[in-house]
Amino acid sequence: QVQLVESGGGLVQAGDSLRLSCVASGRTFSSLTMAWFRQALGKEREIVARISRSSGNIYYADSVKGRFTISRDNAKNTGDLQMNSLKPEDTAVYYCAARTPRISSLIQSTQYDYWGQGTQVTVSS
Repeated sequence: QVQLVESGGGLVQAGDSLRLSCVASGRTFSSLTMAWFRQALGKEREIVARISRSSGNIYYADSVKGRFTISRDNAKNTGDLQMNSLKPEDTAVYYCAARTPRISSLIQSTQYDYWGQGTQVTVSS
């Protein structure tokens, strides 16, 4: 079993930055692919970014490319999402997720086994 806990959400203005953190416990975090998803009110959960075990394979949704940076520190069992130039469209509950690696792209929420509780990010205009 893997336990994931997100933190760092809040209320900010458009153009501001936030850093989200995900702390993992239980199973060895370094053996897992991890990702960030988000879900806005009335919308489906969508991929934000995904990172492989050794950080060599990174994926970003087109909507956040160039603004967000995903990273991980396996020695500390943590994963971060640095969010810059935030827009009102980024408002959502953000979740970290993890699963065993696969050769597929792993950008669908249904492919992930372990989830955090979510942290709210609200961006005002």
